Amino acid sequence: MLPILINVAAFLVAILVLVTIHEFGHFWVARKLGIKVVRFSIGFGKALYTWRRPGDDTEYVIAALPLGGYVKMVDEREDDVAPEDLPYAFNNQPLWKRSLVVAAGPVANFLLAILLYWGLLMAGETGVRPEVGAVEPESIAAKAAFAPGDVIESVDGRSVATWGNFWFALLSASLGGDDVAVAVTAADGARVVRTLPSAELAPLDPGQGFLAQVGLMRLTPSIPPVIAEVVPEQPAAAAGLAAGDRILALDGTAIADWAELVDAVQAHPEQTVAVRVARDGVEQVLDLTPVAVTLEEGSEVGRIGAGPEVPEDLFADLEVQVRYGPVDALGEALRRVGDLSVMTLRIAGRMLVGTASVENLSSPIGIADAAGKTARFGVEPYLQFLALLSVSLGLLNLLPIPVLDGGHLLYFAVEAVLGRPLPESVQEQGQRLGLLLILCLMTLAFYVDIARIFG
Repeated sequence: MLPILINVAAFLVAILVLVTIHEFGHFWVARKLGIKVVRFSIGFGKALYTWRRPGDDTEYVIAALPLGGYVKMVDEREDDVAPEDLPYAFNNQPLWKRSLVVAAGPVANFLLAILLYWGLLMAGETGVRPEVGAVEPESIAAKAAFAPGDVIESVDGRSVATWGNFWFALLSASLGGDDVAVAVTAADGARVVRTLPSAELAPLDPGQGFLAQVGLMRLTPSIPPVIAEVVPEQPAAAAGLAAGDRILALDGTAIADWAELVDAVQAHPEQTVAVRVARDGVEQVLDLTPVAVTLEEGSEVGRIGAGPEVPEDLFADLEVQVRYGPVDALGEALRRVGDLSVMTLRIAGRMLVGTASVENLSSPIGIADAAGKTARFGVEPYLQFLALLSVSLGLLNLLPIPVLDGGHLLYFAVEAVLGRPLPESVQEQGQRLGLLLILCLMTLAFYVDIARIFG
């Protein structure tokens, strides 16, 4: 129950922050350009709390449904407007003013992401050293001569300091359509360049498993074969295994770490094996029958329903921290937001043409899950998640779909070409079509997240 509550709380904080910043962008620019704002609402539906500031005509509202917000301006197309307010009505403003007001929301989201990255980079970014731990045989990486012990230095000339930086840089570069040059310091100390051909990178799905598809796994410290948790009614529990048990051997084969235990268990689906364990200093042998689980590719592996005891300082020797000065941090923040924007648009384009999986979509369910996970990891991961989500929200709102900010900007572009606004009937039909497209997209995203949850 607690993880669900953390997910919901982290999601609501993220949405409230991002929506408030987005709507404040519209609000601030509208006020600066002399447009009268009637209401600034965070959330939709019934107002939970309303207030006005002295000398301010704007009504500030916190509403019941916190999945959006809006800024209501004086506009003859929506309500009757008092004669004295006509000069301040949105619809009576020149095209450039209306365009700036509409664009200000997404721009505010980009600025928030830049500010978050800037602060994080000045405070110090923590990550895992970009060292290769394993290379999948016959993979793209293996063909490019990557080897365990390679420490990644740069991708296409761009320096990387953590494994996360490497993932982002390689994924971004792979979407550009060119061969990718990865400079590494090999295990023997030699500095060499490994080249990954674009022809082999292009078919890969740009999801979270991108590096695994390339064939690269990061260096991971050995985890002792000590059980931390046992899932009720699963094979481990049925065999009598308990938290704190140290696995010594399986069917007579010594087990040195958790990875060896996993490999041994997976190799024995529906087969009873003898497990020698140490419990409170006493050794005993238990009969264990891993349940068979079918993987996506159709093969069967064994699973027992047990989790490892992970030492708190497991990654201490691999942890690195990178800190930038104010000027360098700002430059890196701008570059990250730019790269992230380009990468997101390219992935969206691939999804449209069917060369990337729709599993890259996320509904509020997936976003809440990611928000909760990053919040449990700490402040830094959560703020990085907020920056990523802020960029995504800004890009989503710039899509040329009516009902979104990008749709309004599309109408304004047509108006600039024709010299007059589109007829109201045409704009209304566009709004209906845009709403239908958004509903279809959200339905697909919900389906993907629900399917992911239930396997």
